This record gives sequence, C-alpha cells and structure tokens, in this order.
Amino acid sequence: MGSSTNSWTGKEQAEESAPPVYSLVDDGGLVAESGNVQGDGRINVNLESKIARTLAKIIDLQQEDIQNPPPDYINLTKQVTSCQFKLNIVIQIVGSRGDVQPFIALGNALQKHGHRVRIATHDVFADFVHESGLEFYPIGGDPAELMAFMVKNPGLIPQMKTLREGEVQRKQAMVATMLEGCWRSCIEDDPITKQPFVADAIIANPPSFAHVHCAQALSIPVHLMFTMPWSSTRAFPHPLANLHSSSMDPRTANWVSYGVVEWLTWQGLGDVINRWRVSIDLEPIPATEGPSLAETLKVPYTYCWSPALVPKPQDWPSHIDVCGFFFRDPPSYSPPSELREFLQGGPPPVYIGFGSIVVDDPQKPIDTVVLAVVRAGVRAIISKGWSGLVGSPNPNIYYIDDCPHEWLFQHVSAVIHHGGAGTTSCGLRNGRPTAIVPFFGDQPFWGNMVARAGAGPRPIPFASLNFQNLTAAIKFCLTPEATEAARKLAVKMQTESGVAAAVDSFHRKLPLDKMKCNLMPLQVAVWTYKKGKGNVILSNAAVQILIEHQKIDEKRLQFHLINPIVIEHRRWDPVTGIFAAATTTGSTMLGSTADMIYNPYKEYKRGRSPKPSARALQAPTLPGSPLSRESSSTRMSAADEASLSSSRTPSVGPGSEGGLEKSRSGLSIAGSMAGATMKGFGKFTGSYFKGVVVDIPHAAAEGFRQVPRLYGEKPKDYGAIQGWKSGAIVGGKNFVDGMTDGFTGLFTQPVNGAREEGALGAVKGFAKGTIGLATKVPSAGIGLVAYPFQGIAKSVEGAFRSQSRKAIVSARLKSGYYETSRMQITDEELREILQAFDRFLLS
Repeated sequence: MGSSTNSWTGKEQAEESAPPVYSLVDDGGLVAESGNVQGDGRINVNLESKIARTLAKIIDLQQEDIQNPPPDYINLTKQVTSCQFKLNIVIQIVGSRGDVQPFIALGNALQKHGHRVRIATHDVFADFVHESGLEFYPIGGDPAELMAFMVKNPGLIPQMKTLREGEVQRKQAMVATMLEGCWRSCIEDDPITKQPFVADAIIANPPSFAHVHCAQALSIPVHLMFTMPWSSTRAFPHPLANLHSSSMDPRTANWVSYGVVEWLTWQGLGDVINRWRVSIDLEPIPATEGPSLAETLKVPYTYCWSPALVPKPQDWPSHIDVCGFFFRDPPSYSPPSELREFLQGGPPPVYIGFGSIVVDDPQKPIDTVVLAVVRAGVRAIISKGWSGLVGSPNPNIYYIDDCPHEWLFQHVSAVIHHGGAGTTSCGLRNGRPTAIVPFFGDQPFWGNMVARAGAGPRPIPFASLNFQNLTAAIKFCLTPEATEAARKLAVKMQTESGVAAAVDSFHRKLPLDKMKCNLMPLQVAVWTYKKGKGNVILSNAAVQILIEHQKIDEKRLQFHLINPIVIEHRRWDPVTGIFAAATTTGSTMLGSTADMIYNPYKEYKRGRSPKPSARALQAPTLPGSPLSRESSSTRMSAADEASLSSSRTPSVGPGSEGGLEKSRSGLSIAGSMAGATMKGFGKFTGSYFKGVVVDIPHAAAEGFRQVPRLYGEKPKDYGAIQGWKSGAIVGGKNFVDGMTDGFTGLFTQPVNGAREEGALGAVKGFAKGTIGLATKVPSAGIGLVAYPFQGIAKSVEGAFRSQSRKAIVSARLKSGYYETSRMQITDEELREILQAFDRFLLS
C-alpha cells in the first residue's frame, strides 16, 4: 500500500482482523457440527483437526512481493485505461437482488464506453434488468431456494437431514441448470430480439461457478467481481468461516480458512461441475486443482468495497483490485407527509431495519427493538421489512414500508441493520454510525469491519439479540467518537467512484495487445487464418468480408486464443503422483465395469416399457420457454437429430391414440443391450490403456521433475501440452535438460554451495546434486515417452470433442454476418481491407 492508512501490518492485523472468538474443538473433524446447528449459512472450521493442519502445510504460505505492494486506491482511480474495442460482455450473477444491483450500475457504465452488455442471472430478475436498459439472459435457478439451501448447508455440504429429504439432488440439478444457462449466455442469441451474441469477455461473481470454465471453452478474458473477500489473505478470515483454534497463529488461520471453505465447496459441487465440463468438451478437473482454480490461474479480481473501510491487504497481488462500493444513481423520491412531519417533529431518529430477512416469530424481535428504543431514549424509524415488524403505537416511532436508503439515511442519526453490503455502504457513505445485527453469511464480516473502523459497536448476532445489548449498541452509535469515525469514512467514500474504478480495472486487465484485428484495428480479433507461411488475426466482420469476396477458405479458420486457459494437474513428487494417477485409473475402470452390467439392464427395461409416440414427443412449446428458443437446437448435431428421428417409430394400433407405442422387439432389445455392453467395454479398455500408457507415466515424470522444488530449485517451464507437437517438444526439452542438469549438477551443486557457505554448503550441494541425479534423469527418460503420449492423447480427445466447438463456430459466423450487415463500409475501405489481407499473406 502507498500509505499506512490503506494497509494493515503486524500486530494490528493479528489483533483486529482475527475472528472475535477462538475455541477449542476436540472432535477431530474439519467442520464442527455446531456450524450446521446454527443455520446461519456459515462454516465452523476446526483448525485443530488433522485435515486442517495438513491443508495448512499444502497451501502455499509464501509472502507476495511486499517490497512492491500494489498501488493504493487513490493511485488506482487516477489511472484511466481506454479500450478501443466495442466488446460483447456477459455478466454472470448468482444471488439475490442485492447481488445483482451493483452489476446493473457496472453494466450501465460499460455501456457508456460503447460495449454491448448482457446480464445473465436468474429468471426472476428479468424485469429488473430490462428496466435498467441492459440485455438479459435467463440462466435458471431460484435464488430464494438456493439461499435457503446454503443457509442450512454451509459451503453446500449437505446435512444428513437434507440428504434424507432428497433436497441435495434437487439443488444439484438447479446448479447444473445454472451452469448450462451460463454457458448458453455466452453464445446464444438474445431470447427476445434474436440478435446474435457471442461473448468477447466475461465478468462474474464467484458463486456463479461457470465463469472460468466458459472462458476456457471460448478462450476469452474473465474478470471476477464481488462484494466480499474471496481471495486468500492473512489480514482477515474468509467471510463465511467461523474459525475454531487454540494454537494456530491467527494470521495463518485466516489464510487457511479460504482454502478450507473452497475445498468444502468443491466437495459439494465438483462432480456437478465436472459433468457439465464434459458436456461442453472440456476435461474434468482434478479434486486437487478445482478448489484453488481462480488463484492458480491468477484470474483478475475486483472487490466492490471502499478501501477506506477494508483496505487492500498487502499479501494480495497486483491482479486483485479494491475499487470502492458500487452506488446506483439516487432514485427520485417524494416522502409521504406523515414521514416528513415525523422527521421535522424532533431530533434525527435512529433507523432500524432488517430488509428482506424473514424471521419465524416477528413479534419477539419487534418487542426487543421497541423496548431498546425506549430505554435508549431516542426516536426511531423502524422498517417493516419482509417480516412485517410492527409494534404498538408510539409517538417516537415511525413504521415505514419501502423507502430509498439513499434519501432516508440523510435524515437519521444512526443505522441499525442486518449487515448487507449495500445497506452498510449506504449508511457509511452518509456518515451514519452503524450497528449490525447479522443473521447469516457475510453479514458478521461487515459488522466486524465497521467495528474495527470505530464507526459502530461489535456486531450482535441475531440469536443473541436482547434489549440490553441493542440499547447499548444504539447508545454507542450516538457517541461523539462513533459519529466522528463515521464522518471520516464518509469523507473518504464520497471522493471514491467505485463503478468508474471497476470499469478501469476491467479495461486494464484485458490483453489488449492480443485482441486487435490485423485488418480492422478497431474490431476484436476472434479468428486466426493460416495459409502457407501467412498468419492473419481476424475479426468477425473481417472474416465475413473475406468470405463474401472469396478470399479465404472457411476450413482454414481457427479460433484466435485471446486468453488460453490451461488447467494442469500439478504433481509434488513421484510417489503421490503415481498413486493418485493409479487410483483415478482404477476408479474409472471400476465405473466402466459397472456400466457393462448396469447399462444393458437399463436398455432392457427401456425396451420393455412403452414409449411416447412421435406425436407426443412433438408437444407444443410455450413462448419464452427454453425449448422455444431458435438457438437451442444448435447443441444438437445432425447425427443426433437423425438418431432421435429414427427412434420415433410410427405408432401402431389403437394404443397410439393414447400417445404410447408398443415396446420394441426382442431382437432390437438384445442389440441395444449388446451395444451398451460393448460401449462399457470400450470405456474399460480405453481407461486401462490411457492410465497405463499415458496418465501413470506422465504422473511419474512430472513427480520426479518437481522433486528439486523441495530444496528451492524451480523446475523449467516448457509450456502446456495441447497436442502431439507440443508433447514431443516438451518431451525432447525435458530429456536434454534432465540428462544434462542431472549429471552436471552432481559437480556444480557442491561447488556453488562451497562458494556460498563453505564446507557446509559443499555438503548441502552434494546432497542436492545427488537428489537431482536421482530425479532429473528418471524424469528425462520416462518423460521422453510420457509427454509425447500425453500430447497424442489430447489430440485424439480434441478430435472427438467437437460439439461445443461447432456451436461456437456457428455462433461466431452468425454474429459476424449480423455485425457486417449493420456496418457501413465505403468502397475505398473495402479495397484497403482486401489489399491489407493480401499483404499479410505475402509477409
């Protein structure tokens, strides 16, 4: 940080950022049972457990480059990065209306820069998005149901009660629907206008889950934005974690909490995500890589809170920004006469409200609130909220329905609420001391941050709320110290422009140098055209022009990899690497064996059961439903359609009137069963040979290659293996370097050690050289075969995984035709484009 006011260091971090209470949990489990009992959507993490301590060792705790800390917020906002391209941006959001609202402000700001912005979120927010002037794409999912499930099952780890009720399957189906919806939002036409759309960049909040995977499939930039911390830091714990420890260093515990929460979340969703990845032609992600994917890939993050309230931690690297809260333009509001008279009838009241929180027994909290107001001797405006909080009439209390906080908070003396990020930011921006009564989720985090800033008391969990502690909280908010602290925060926040800073952060993180079309520099490049030695980077519009003038062969077009994402299965040593690869191979073979038995049985049952007739299959669709969308057919290949039509045999006999056909013949059933058996056998054989010939040798080679890292020697990076060519190159380089370094290191390491540390250094160097010889030479030998075979396997898999690629090609060509039809290109400009193309091919 550039100044001490914008950073935490040393003792202050340990004392102020640590969770309020650490307690010993001696059941040995990673997740304490109390976390499930509380039902507050938070995870109780037992840091004394063996798993947590193992994770603490595995998670990389190396400090970032503190000598060159990222710029503070003031410098950040003064940096203005222009973007000459007009991008198609999809913003993917999973959450409540409060989660969507900040991205509405962001989307409107991006529109002002000429970008086309699509908000992809739950169907229930369609009107909300359309009213803001942004495009909308429905991804499915019910935010209310999802919120209720996450409150009962922190980190999406189900309780036994949830399993018994069958709710897990329903929620996994919902998540699968949202993942598929997010993917479609990147490549499908507008559901209403039918205007073609293919995303050039993705902005998303982390709970949308699909972001990195969609970006990988399209090879486009992805940028995560969120209202609460989701990146590992020692400054404060994960906002959804309650830490339980008696001995672990608080700063280390803070860091570990992020890995634990991500790991638990992946356990609940990893299988759903991997099944969906396979459906869009991506490889499944190993369990060791999935939880930390965003951090491993260094995906850009922008956090939407004020650095005046929560400074950017020093251990966050430069690809993470803190830009300020996202505020919408204040709505026009004219208060009713009763409210205006109440405000003018005495000193400024205290605002108390819990928004959309619904409590089982609203009478109890309203009685507590009214009694606390009376005991504190203040006037109050109490929001009825979704729980309908209305108490007995009192001349010093006004019960209010919906009212814009931007207007109301200008007329109150303090704010007491549930701790939502939006309400917190609005109250502090108006300089109002704030007391937070958190119910679940990240609300305790904001309560602790406000208390740390001195602008309010420590948060009071709703379960612990009584009139005594609420009275004390109200009185604390009215102290001169709290008022002054809130005023200082407001002064800083009013100079911030969170939305503008976020737009700038997004533009700065774009790989602009890779996005320029060679023929039309103001257009985004999405294609690469190769002919002979020529290599031209082309936009959609340029490709359409060249096609129309018969300058290019469409078959030679390839995706331009603007942001290639490679997810590698990292190994630490040969023992664990070989064991993990062998275990994966064995489990895959076991699953294939089960398929050889179970799938024929399914075919038998399917063949003996009557099936819907062709007429029943062709049921009418409702307007606006997913099946009525023209683009929904793009995911079905011609072969699939032919297969489907062949299965719809004509109905026979009077039974056809009921929409059912007779079951298939015994010969047909036997054929289907044999086919299912052979398919399972093919998977079994393929898994065996891939494991023995590719996966296990590759794990061994990588494991041996990574061993020198244990004594500080960083292995060379040969690049990602994406096909047989890159596999052969990596294998060759690793062989030459491994053999050379393995044998020469036996002599150079002792010499270098002696030069640095004398005799002791020579001994250490000899040990390093010996280890290097024992690991680099085997890696070189095994890798000479393993890496090329890995490349061949990827080439073969890529040849078979083409469904999504075809859908992307079709969508991009369609989008290019649409864009070109709307462009007005003069004959001179057209001639210059064609001549430039010829020059590029010749050069």
